[in-house]
Amino acid sequence: MEDWEHFLEPYRQAVEELKIKFKGIRRQFELEGSHSPIEFVTGRVKPIPSILDKMRRKNIPFDQLDTINDIAGLRIICQFVDDIKKVVELLKKRSDIEIVEERDYISHKKKSGYRSYHVNIRYPVQTIHGEKKVLAEIQIRTLAMNFWATIEHSLNYKYNGQFPEDIQFRLQRAAEAAFLLDEEMSLIREEIREAQVFFSSKKEK
Repeated sequence: MEDWEHFLEPYRQAVEELKIKFKGIRRQFELEGSHSPIEFVTGRVKPIPSILDKMRRKNIPFDQLDTINDIAGLRIICQFVDDIKKVVELLKKRSDIEIVEERDYISHKKKSGYRSYHVNIRYPVQTIHGEKKVLAEIQIRTLAMNFWATIEHSLNYKYNGQFPEDIQFRLQRAAEAAFLLDEEMSLIREEIREAQVFFSSKKEK
């Protein structure tokens, strides 16, 4: 690859545009005085060394770089597990997003304990040379799932995916604890939402 900057620019544009759109959805819920299934949104373009590493692992040639589905990555964080389904429904209603694939790691968690809902999309970016459709991955998860996944990701780099047995055991226990936290919070979500509305109105006054 001679010019990574030109290749990655449409992906950067897609991430920035989608972040603005998802934050706009959150704002619309707030203006209506209703609970937003989106707590916050982050996004990134995959670093070049990570792209090269994936190409090596998956045996992907340079002329098929645009088949990699997570060069553009977004993360939508929700308060409750039920919110994840609502976000997926919102995505499916949009005319500017084409759903390519869905992977449910909440109902079917990974062996490591990882839970999240992945939606791979095709998104049109307008460039000076015309429209370019790029692939992007959207990960939708709760705050608890995100905390666990962030820690696991850091440890994965440290151990290069080969976790010591005791670390792996504790990670699995932590994943179950995070899921239990989500379940408990879901049981009192109406009380939590009422408290948040009360707190917001009090803060505005």
